[in-house]
Amino acid sequence: MTRTLLHGGLVYDGTGSPPALADVVFDGDTIIDVGHGLDGDVGIDATGHTVLPGMFDCHVHVMFSGVDYLKGLARPFSLPFYESVVNLRTTVECGITSVRDAGGADLGVATAVRQGVVPGPRMQISVSALSQTGGHGDGWMPCGSEVKLFPPHPGRPSGICDGPDEARKKTREVLRAGADVIKIMTSGGVLSPRDDPRHGHFRDAEVAVMVEEAAAMGKYVMSHAQAASGIVTALRNGVRSVEHGIYLDDEGIGLLLEKEAWLVPTMIAPRMVLAMSAGGGLLPEVVQKAHMVVAAHEAAVRKAIAAGVRIAMGTDSGVGPHGDNLDEFRLLIEAGMTPEAALHSGTGSAAGLLGVAESLGTVEPGKKADLVLAEGNVLDLAQAGGSVFRKAIRGVWIDGAQIVGC
Repeated sequence: MTRTLLHGGLVYDGTGSPPALADVVFDGDTIIDVGHGLDGDVGIDATGHTVLPGMFDCHVHVMFSGVDYLKGLARPFSLPFYESVVNLRTTVECGITSVRDAGGADLGVATAVRQGVVPGPRMQISVSALSQTGGHGDGWMPCGSEVKLFPPHPGRPSGICDGPDEARKKTREVLRAGADVIKIMTSGGVLSPRDDPRHGHFRDAEVAVMVEEAAAMGKYVMSHAQAASGIVTALRNGVRSVEHGIYLDDEGIGLLLEKEAWLVPTMIAPRMVLAMSAGGGLLPEVVQKAHMVVAAHEAAVRKAIAAGVRIAMGTDSGVGPHGDNLDEFRLLIEAGMTPEAALHSGTGSAAGLLGVAESLGTVEPGKKADLVLAEGNVLDLAQAGGSVFRKAIRGVWIDGAQIVGC
């Protein structure tokens, strides 16, 4: 094999420690050494750059390319599959080498990436989000029609279920369809016009059986949970991560700490909704809710950070454009995280949440050679966020294969 040497630059190792001068050598798909004065068969001068682990986005929707209800009604059924190819590539170009798709991508999309048919990040998929009738995943409209962001098809079953028996069966259906993680909705949301993000959804018995069935297959549960009561219900019954956490309160923070669960804040998500609303494709109720939640969301995340809650980076990209993912780091820093900790949320911490910390998330010997080369000091880039960080990406490797060139 060919030993590739990245030399002369800073290394942010993904543990939360500050970047330090070091060389990195990888051979094939594995990092074999990190240190000083190393050699290799092929050298890449990293002077003035930072080498960091391939980053994670723990909450994306690669089958979305921005939410617009009117355009959605006129969009051919299969078009999102083709759009996902572009979205996956865009994600990798940001330096994100692993994602958790929070609804929409089916086993075919994940398999296409895994087999190298299309370029993209490593994927964990949830296939279909499970929702109660009248919940965040229910597309019923007052006119009697349904407008579903994730229309069911043979590889993506409907996620609507009520009561423990239906919840158990639906969890099994989604696992059968290839889900790596079960996504549930324990509160209302912003994009669903007929519910309220302050109201909790599903009862304890329903959540308990979904967690039980996931665990029986070696899987875990992530929960869209914006309401304080929905957050508590999710955590009380063993959910591994809370997504959004907009109305997170002291009880929820206490449970996150007690259960050693993760918060995936997606702070950029309501901002993406508001930016999309300028195009006129969102219902008035949705826009109103997006305005309503922004301040509460920021306050809740700030409080969680101060309390020492585990944070994993996620964006809800797909609600808005893919490619703005790295702006989440800037928002986390503004909410109280240090730049080192914010980057850890998208590297070492995220790998822990996704259960892949043995092979990914840090730059150290024996780990997979998922690496990013960024021009400048990555701490400055994280604070700048957005397009500044993205434009600084000079190289991306997955399993030692260069996906984005320097």
